[in-house]
Amino acid sequence: MSRKKNRTPDSEKESPLPNAFGSLDALSNLPAGPETPLPVKTSQRGQKNTKRGRVDIIRQTSGRGGKGVTIAKNFTGIGLPEKKELMKRMQKACGVGGTVKDGQIEIQGDKRDEVKRILTEAGFQPVFAGG
Repeated sequence: MSRKKNRTPDSEKESPLPNAFGSLDALSNLPAGPETPLPVKTSQRGQKNTKRGRVDIIRQTSGRGGKGVTIAKNFTGIGLPEKKELMKRMQKACGVGGTVKDGQIEIQGDKRDEVKRILTEAGFQPVFAGG
């Protein structure tokens, strides 16, 4: 058997928390945000950074059942978020999958030319390494 609990209808309940955005109505006279887009990363002299270091591009098939992958490695001076952004751009341009493993970007298939183009646009100096 179940007992019926005395519940009040939702319309009679008061919200337990006050409206967090109620005080923002008084701030309607704030200026708009910047009209120009955020600046691109530049060097100290104001030029676009085109010398971000050498990146090796390798085609590898070992341990993958004969399937080839394109690997970009030896990045210097960039963190994981920027590597993920580069990987997403490469995936979109190549129309394939990819991942970031152990600081290396892996793109499915032999897409060395497309990867080189994207890395060059990002300011790196890509080099085809290996055999």
